[in-house]
Amino acid sequence: MSWQLFALGSAFFAGLTAIFGKLGVEGLNSNLATLIRTLVILLVTVAIVSFQQEWRIPQKPLELRPVLFLILSGFATGFSWLLYYRALQMAPASLVAPVDKLSVVFAILLAVLFLGEAVTPKLIIGGSLVIAGSLVLIWP
Repeated sequence: MSWQLFALGSAFFAGLTAIFGKLGVEGLNSNLATLIRTLVILLVTVAIVSFQQEWRIPQKPLELRPVLFLILSGFATGFSWLLYYRALQMAPASLVAPVDKLSVVFAILLAVLFLGEAVTPKLIIGGSLVIAGSLVLIWP
């Protein structure tokens, strides 16, 4: 399977996340809602790793750098989810989700700045269209 199919599946489930999350935070503290979501993700991930029999200990010691970046990624994900659920409590999912998708633009900018990825006309046009689409959807 190609990365595009995985990315499309991710986008679909992210869309479901907005709808289910909006319904889930009704009458529930957004931080508690995030905790419940996180526990479910933990259980699902444990089940997948177990089913795939991927509980192998690496044959060489883990390098600190990748582990550190995974930890930082976990913090970023946690803050993102906490803020996302709070936003869903305050506004319609149809407005929150497009603003959240500006993460695409932030990812492009950060990839160029920190990973040295190339700036191409296609990247500029695509990022600009994401911004424009978000603005169209949230403009009163």
